[in-house]
Amino acid sequence: MIEQDKTMFADGYHYAIIGTTDDGRVVYSKVMMIEKLVSEDDMTIEEAIEWCEYNVWTAYVGEHTPIYVNDFDADFEELNQYINA
Repeated sequence: MIEQDKTMFADGYHYAIIGTTDDGRVVYSKVMMIEKLVSEDDMTIEEAIEWCEYNVWTAYVGEHTPIYVNDFDADFEELNQYINA
């Protein structure tokens, strides 16, 4: 995590920012994060989700911890079709 003032950022995922909350927390798209790991790090969707769950999404770093939005309500097969479209 990178801290700028009181705002916390997930290192390497600036492209996945979809907004901020009124109290200054950064909001990230989980789908965009998964897409990066699949396309740039040659992970499967399952591996990317598991990696993010363990290393990013469940990390609590204080009251300014970023928010990660599940912005694609689908199973793995639908997500795979979306990413590979």
